[in-house]
Amino acid sequence: MNMKHFAVFILALSCLAAVRAAAPPDANPAAVEEVRSGKRKEARASWWGFDPADSTAALQAAINSGARKLIVENTGAPWITDKLHLAGNQEIVFEKGAIVQAKRGAFKGTGDSLFSASSKTNITLTGYGATLKMWKQDYDDKTQYKHAEWRHVLDLHSCSRVRITGLTLADSGGDGIYLGVARKGVPCSDVVIRDVVCDNNYRQGISVISARNLLIENCVLKDTWGTAPEAGIDFEPNHESEELSNCVMRNCVSENNRGDAYTFYLRPLRAESKPISVRIENCRSIGCRRSACFVTANDSDTAGVKGTMDFINCKFTSAQQCGIAVGDKSASGARVSFVNCQVINAATNQPATAPISLSSSSSATEDFGNIRFADCTITDPLNRLPMSYHDMSGGAGLRDVTGMLIVKHDDKTVKHALTPKLIAEWMPHRSFKQITKFATKDTRFEPALPTATPQASRRCTARQRDLSEWLLWAEAGQQAAFTVLVRPVGKGTPRPAPVTLIAPSGKLTKLKDAEGEGETAYSFLAAETGAHKIVCEPHNWTATVNSASHRVCIYSTSGSIHFLGTTGEFFFWVPAGAKEFAVKVAGDNPGERIKAILRDPDGRTIEEKDSIAEAHQFVARPRTDSAGEIWSLRLDKPTIGIVEDFHVQLQGIPPVFSHTKESLLKPAK
Repeated sequence: MNMKHFAVFILALSCLAAVRAAAPPDANPAAVEEVRSGKRKEARASWWGFDPADSTAALQAAINSGARKLIVENTGAPWITDKLHLAGNQEIVFEKGAIVQAKRGAFKGTGDSLFSASSKTNITLTGYGATLKMWKQDYDDKTQYKHAEWRHVLDLHSCSRVRITGLTLADSGGDGIYLGVARKGVPCSDVVIRDVVCDNNYRQGISVISARNLLIENCVLKDTWGTAPEAGIDFEPNHESEELSNCVMRNCVSENNRGDAYTFYLRPLRAESKPISVRIENCRSIGCRRSACFVTANDSDTAGVKGTMDFINCKFTSAQQCGIAVGDKSASGARVSFVNCQVINAATNQPATAPISLSSSSSATEDFGNIRFADCTITDPLNRLPMSYHDMSGGAGLRDVTGMLIVKHDDKTVKHALTPKLIAEWMPHRSFKQITKFATKDTRFEPALPTATPQASRRCTARQRDLSEWLLWAEAGQQAAFTVLVRPVGKGTPRPAPVTLIAPSGKLTKLKDAEGEGETAYSFLAAETGAHKIVCEPHNWTATVNSASHRVCIYSTSGSIHFLGTTGEFFFWVPAGAKEFAVKVAGDNPGERIKAILRDPDGRTIEEKDSIAEAHQFVARPRTDSAGEIWSLRLDKPTIGIVEDFHVQLQGIPPVFSHTKESLLKPAK
């Protein structure tokens, strides 16, 4: 055989070998039986078969086999599957180059995830060079799918002793990895996520809802976009019983995410919750909206989770907005530290935005603080203060903000020791009049104008965001009807919103969810006379309640009402004996503002304030001490800014608003 023919022969053999290598492996019933009988502890997924069109049944059977170690081979073609459920006490090894891909056209359920596990123990997923991926662009197409944000690549609830290493998790309709709860009070625990890439996911690279003993190391979280929050990683408990205990991120990169790089939204946690203990060490962010965002609650005596939150040796680069944002951080709450951190070129296109932004919301009740910046460097091409404070509450001062900031600008380096004097110079405190909050506990309500007849045609258009509370007056034996309208905020379709009815005696009844597609109608037979509280939880959307037959008012247990895009005149009650009261109005940010006009019982304007961004306090005295009065607040479009999110707080008077005088309720005598 000459050399030419020999070369052709070798090439033919090579091609044949390649074809054979790429050919899907055959099923092996004998090996499957050995696994079933316990003779084999290690198995190969292909023994249960491989179907290039749909391998769901085969791969799920392999997972359910009881094999301690399962190898998912690189077959040369993806494992196309519908949703899969992981088993406990099992290691799954995905070979280099192996791909498990969501079946196109499947995953119609809003919570359908590629891999999921609930209350399982000892799960190991290893896959250096392997990919688990879905079809993000399909799930975002309303003509194909009902909008949702929970179609995760990996969905774990109350699982323990979990190791995820080496994998790429991509293109989800939700998060790359979700760590949540299956049972109240049972977090995911003893979890290691190492050398993982979360790429192009819809909502988050990783969501941590409740975790104990969590290590995330050497991971890349990138290109998240689709639906808010769009973060690289989001630590966001849903309930005060959840926890973030001994959570560590080390040597991770969060880049090019439409949302924040590292975000902590801890409002649901209370002072009585388990203290947080979180450490972010040697991590970087590049080109996200904000680099680090830490938000707690500061709106009641029980708000403000305790514990520690430490950022150590982190480098935050090219944030589109501020590099570090801390919101509603009560001075008595968790200690937050930034040690040897760098903020480089933040908000270079927003000269009015400081590299470090501190803020209190309109509902804040305590001073802001307990934050340390130890030898943190700010590299800024713009000539501006390195830190700002936006006090939307109009009364929350700064306390215990300490450390050293090293500012680099125009080849100059200046060190700033954060003394109380410097803090006062940079961020002067506005002091509002302190008025005792009206005590709503055990307060019963009755019609302010009992002989008036509410007009069914005058419907309320107010949109309450976050927790939405309303009062409906009904007499015992009456059949009461009302509707709940849930509307979206921004992109997306509203998801079902829980609705609860609380009788005047405190008896609680869970009603059907408000669906979010048109008004959801409700009806109940009143067993008691009085104000029945309707509580709707519209998540990130808004709720509006109306009744054609009964008086309905806006209510707020906290005293602060979060409105969205609402204008019109709203009435409130000033009780007899009130010497002084106030109405505090605040926008949500410098761009979202509101115009407000306070009017007395005769309709005369007492004070008018246009384009309110930071809080403004309207202080007034009633016209008479002998009887209660109906005052009003007119809300209009501002001259500067737009009407979106804003907040109204009634101070020293009942937190009840009505769109008509005839519907208004007042405290019962």
